[in-house]
Amino acid sequence: MSFLAEKELFIFDMDGTLYLGDRVLPCAVEFIKKLRAAGKRVVFYTNNSTRGSADYLERLERLGFEPSQQEILSSGDVTAEFLLRERRGKKVFLVGTPELERDYSQRGIVLDRDADIVVSAFDTTLTYEKTATACKLIYRGAEFFSTHMDTCCPTDTGFVPDSGAIAALLAAATGKKPRFFGKPDGTALDIITAKTGITRDKMCMFGDRLYTDIAFGKNNGVTAVLVLTGEATLADAAACPAASRPDYIFPTLEQVCRAMGV
Repeated sequence: MSFLAEKELFIFDMDGTLYLGDRVLPCAVEFIKKLRAAGKRVVFYTNNSTRGSADYLERLERLGFEPSQQEILSSGDVTAEFLLRERRGKKVFLVGTPELERDYSQRGIVLDRDADIVVSAFDTTLTYEKTATACKLIYRGAEFFSTHMDTCCPTDTGFVPDSGAIAALLAAATGKKPRFFGKPDGTALDIITAKTGITRDKMCMFGDRLYTDIAFGKNNGVTAVLVLTGEATLADAAACPAASRPDYIFPTLEQVCRAMGV
């Protein structure tokens, strides 16, 4: 376990890594506490864009993780920061939940049905009307962004369609592919480094998906650890090209805790 001792910042995916629905996975809370007691920094980074940062703060507090607002990052946050930095003042049509709409409006992003940009997210309130409006805008020339490329989301009752599936629907209808901002895109690492001052070689990413969490680490110089409590299986990892395989694999975070003596 010496590789853990060498790292200063630990980035955790949430769904499928720390919890499934409202069920906290074994030893997840204990592992976070152990890292903090050892003087390590923690970031909770989810591709799930159904909620705003304040909502994730409440959720993680309720589940026992004792987070601070500065420790929480979502693909919705990363997309919003890009919009405010690179597209400030542009109108956005958001294919997202009411919670994400509220979060974007509070940040100062102008939401409108007659927009310059379409942003699709993990929308559990998706309707045909929303998809039709988004397609019409994209056909007309609106830029097409998506918060993240995950095609399905693990829950305590199984998998449900995620942002990538919704973006694929819009792409199939319009012939236009979006720019994705969540994992594995490295934009979030610039935000994390700016907040913490910690370089990528001192970071470690824990996640359950190969094409997002693990690729986020492998593509951006961050140690990548796969846990088998969500989407990916050991067979999936073995089938990856050597350069894309996780640096380490654990069945669960509980095994990590045991190896650390937690």
